[in-house]
Amino acid sequence: MHCRRYAPAPVTRRQILQQGAHGIGAVALASLLNDRSFGASTSILNGKLPHHAPRAKNIIFLYMDGGPSHVDTFDYKPTLAKYNGQNASQVMGKLEPTQFDNVGTIMGSPWDFKQYGECGHWVSSLFPHVAKHADKLAMVKSCTSQFSEHTFANYFLHTGSGLQGRPSMGAWVGYGLGSANQNLPGFVVMNGGMIPPGGLDNFSSSFLPATYQGSIFKAGKEPLANILPQEKKSALQRNKLDALKSLDELALGNYGHESAIESAIANYETAYRMQTAVPDLMAIDGESEATKKLYGLDSNFTGTQTFGRQCLIARRLVERGVRFIELTCPKVGGDRWDQHDKLREGHENNCRAVDQPIAGLLEDLQKRGLLEDTLVVWAGEFGRTPFAQGKDGRDHNPFGFTMWLAGGGVKGGTSYGETDEFGYKAVQNRIEMHDLHATMLHLLGIDHEQSTFRFGGRDMRLTDVHGHVIHEILA
Repeated sequence: MHCRRYAPAPVTRRQILQQGAHGIGAVALASLLNDRSFGASTSILNGKLPHHAPRAKNIIFLYMDGGPSHVDTFDYKPTLAKYNGQNASQVMGKLEPTQFDNVGTIMGSPWDFKQYGECGHWVSSLFPHVAKHADKLAMVKSCTSQFSEHTFANYFLHTGSGLQGRPSMGAWVGYGLGSANQNLPGFVVMNGGMIPPGGLDNFSSSFLPATYQGSIFKAGKEPLANILPQEKKSALQRNKLDALKSLDELALGNYGHESAIESAIANYETAYRMQTAVPDLMAIDGESEATKKLYGLDSNFTGTQTFGRQCLIARRLVERGVRFIELTCPKVGGDRWDQHDKLREGHENNCRAVDQPIAGLLEDLQKRGLLEDTLVVWAGEFGRTPFAQGKDGRDHNPFGFTMWLAGGGVKGGTSYGETDEFGYKAVQNRIEMHDLHATMLHLLGIDHEQSTFRFGGRDMRLTDVHGHVIHEILA
């Protein structure tokens, strides 16, 4: 009878320190790991300076879920009024198939446009408050997407891939820069009421360590479950976490470096510390009445109150060093910004919810000296068609739409790219999501080509093998 022999498991550095020289080396290691700034240094930059001097420290991403109509908001096209009601195919020529293969007549915008600021940005009457900050905005009017369906377009916007299961841009930011606040997550998502199509995968860390995934804060005064434990339960909870940590560390001692276990330990500890940090974060009663009014918290429209509170908390998160904050829109009736019919009603409700809070955020950040270090990005996953779907709606349009950026190293009052005279397709300086991601990382001091993670046999990155920084909009 033969005995099967197995090769011994490889010895890790931690095991050598534990077993060698009577474990004296482990004492030094334990001391180092007890320092949170050392133990938590899991950034790709490993505590070094960024690749180049950063212009921004934080990003606030204002996500307009559903696809706002660029030709009704920031991309003025008087040609639509000229041909209003005429057959789109006859006037515009060959058209691409739409999401629902519904090409109707050309539809002029129901809203008036005016020029604002010294820069002369055209803004519709849907955004009267944001329009006052025109000189802060860098308009990018030639955005495109590879996808015309919400789920895939959402993934593409958030992860740079239309496939499910890639890390979100917020996770890449945390991975690249680490956390500036050990008591709060580096990537926070303020959920206004609806998770966008594609679900939580839009905010996933995927193959990056789980520490960098987005933490979802619900709308309202209690953003997280069980964040306010009773005093008598806190000691019991601490004991449970200590027991979990001991078991996880025992597993690490047996198996060596294991990112999933290390991330679990870090997440347990962050969750425990958040019980002190989050209540303080959400305690906006201490804000002045003028500040609350600035964000629209005195509005009689629930959507404005909800999004205003999110924007105010986003500013407070920036003050506390959170790297990436994403805001999703509140539910105000209808289907997000996805107006396949009832365009006027849907867009007016959505704009009423977000216009004043966004303007308040820009003004408040500037007053506090935070705007120059905070990049604010306004975007949807695609735009809408210049022709009608049915009688009073617009279909999805991935061929050309508008985003804008402000603060954080951006040259305000600039405009980059153009769509054709109908606002249908990008015809000048066409950009993709990879270019937006490259630009966002660049402003944070990260070279998108060097920010990589080894997975599946190759070095993965947010921009894949694409992406160019849009230098023309940088200050």
